[in-house]
Amino acid sequence: MKSTACEMFGIEFPLFAFTHCRDVVVEVSKAGGLGVLGAVAISSPEQLEIELKWIDEHIDGMPYGVDLIVPAKFETQRGQETGKKTFDRVPQTHKDFVRELLTRYDIDPEVASEDRLSRGTVIGDNMVDSGARAMLDVAFAHPIRTIVNALGPPPSFMLERAKSEGVPVGALVGTRDHAVRQAEAGVDILIASGGEAGGHCGEISTLVLVPEVVEAMRAYDDLPVLAAGGIATGGQMAACMAMGAAGAWTGSVWLTTTEAETSPVVKEKILAAGARDTIRSRSRTGKHSRQLRSDWTDAWEAEDAPTPLPMPLQSIVSEPILRRLEKLAEGGHGGARELVSYFVGQGVGLMNKSVGARWVVQDFMEEFADAHDRLHHLMSD
Repeated sequence: MKSTACEMFGIEFPLFAFTHCRDVVVEVSKAGGLGVLGAVAISSPEQLEIELKWIDEHIDGMPYGVDLIVPAKFETQRGQETGKKTFDRVPQTHKDFVRELLTRYDIDPEVASEDRLSRGTVIGDNMVDSGARAMLDVAFAHPIRTIVNALGPPPSFMLERAKSEGVPVGALVGTRDHAVRQAEAGVDILIASGGEAGGHCGEISTLVLVPEVVEAMRAYDDLPVLAAGGIATGGQMAACMAMGAAGAWTGSVWLTTTEAETSPVVKEKILAAGARDTIRSRSRTGKHSRQLRSDWTDAWEAEDAPTPLPMPLQSIVSEPILRRLEKLAEGGHGGARELVSYFVGQGVGLMNKSVGARWVVQDFMEEFADAHDRLHHLMSD
């Protein structure tokens, strides 16, 4: 395709797949798109090395990328706080709240004991500057074609290192102003992520955000923009490119693929969900993120609930518990099933089957071609 994104990354079709699953990365890149490994759950440089080495051995030289979260501002950023020390900063009110919630659903409150939460807490190395540098060292030791910062402006050391390595830097934005700041900081490609997106997202609709950001980037040599947020079909991708996007950045649509890391219970809930079954909430990470609505998210939205903590402290009272709830739900625990949630966008209503990642890419290509033909027919004599 004649797309800036295809030229920049050496791909056939400008479909970008953000995923935590290395198998999906490989399958999407082999199918002509660009797989991007989300490394937020990868807690150390050693683990990242294992994942990227596996990708290198299976991807047959096709291009791929890495997405890190190096937030511009969050609690504990400049220090070396991890593990038990960080856990001690969580107020007792929040610890008590989750224990009481578990009890209401016939779940042993010891799931949220201080010992278990402390041991289950993973504050990734990328959450402190020194750790982020180490993660970058690993990433750039592999033939990655892009590196993306998923939350806020990439720190200067990330931009400088990427430019010295000749690797384009991407960044997610949720407003026109964010886009301008990123362009002035020196990023190479923007991901305009609308409020429909799963995970961390803003409030502005993709349909409004994409053309607004594309227009703003005309003053920056038409810096390429990828559209994100609720995109689950090739027709949607074509619509966004008709508005000026250079391609589509997708995440949720890969959660129901046969290769995905998603638990069977979560996959089942996602396949049964509609667009109205998601919520934008701070209850999981401390920053607004879109996820499946469940009794867990409803509890945190209640008037008597404590205010979610700043990132990454809120994750300490959510992630270890939610991981345990998935296990309990898989074992048939009804209360755990009601509480289970997962990051997913409003495009979930269009995700109604589980197929391989390569088939998803093929579907996007065919739907894109169909949309192109419809537009061509409208303009023909």
